[in-house]
Amino acid sequence: MNDLGGKVAIVTGASKGIGAAIAKSLARAGARVTVNYASSREGADAVVAAIERNGGQSIAIQGDVSLAADAQRIVTQAITAFGSLDILVNNAAVFDFHAIEQITEAAFHQQFNVNVLGALLMTQSALPYLRRGGSIINVSSAGILTPGPGSTIYAGSKAAIDTMTQTWAAELGPRGIRVNGIRPGATETEGNHRLGTMGDIAMVQMLIDRTPAGRFGQPEDIAPTVVFLASDDAGWVTGEIINVAGGYR
Repeated sequence: MNDLGGKVAIVTGASKGIGAAIAKSLARAGARVTVNYASSREGADAVVAAIERNGGQSIAIQGDVSLAADAQRIVTQAITAFGSLDILVNNAAVFDFHAIEQITEAAFHQQFNVNVLGALLMTQSALPYLRRGGSIINVSSAGILTPGPGSTIYAGSKAAIDTMTQTWAAELGPRGIRVNGIRPGATETEGNHRLGTMGDIAMVQMLIDRTPAGRFGQPEDIAPTVVFLASDDAGWVTGEIINVAGGYR
């Protein structure tokens, strides 16, 4: 089940959190994995080392997915290293929260450039190389189901990702490329620690109360669904967006 032997994957934003867990899980299933990172070389090297300790093959490639030249370089370097491409996981994202009156052009463009434009540029760069039967998986957020105060930019960017997922599935299906998305729920990541979410007892309890599974998710809870969507077992699945959120609503 979910055998990825012989397949090659790129995971963006894979130096930590959900992206790191996805990269490791794809490698355990047999894929050779490119670990993309924007700034944390140390984190990316740690992910590569973990994959190699388990007998997998992986490389780390720095690049800002919101820049067309970087997106192209990430893909071409991955092709140089592994010779082909079957799986693209558009996971790279940034997030912050602002009241409506505090939203600036810079804040808007920072999140939309990485979260939305980055996914587009990576997909454009990957398409000439993705083999028939290939899979694109876009990482969205269950937070768009009931977006809270301050999430205008982030929720808007992830809603755009969902629409892009369904549009690309229709457009790329005739080429034999499947496109699906996942929506993680409340997940303990470095980003949530950075924002102080995990230290806000009331916030944590509110999010747990909205999660029937009764806890915060871990990155390792998210990754297996990506492995399934990347595998031939999901060969008849495209245009779907799966909530991987412990029932979060």
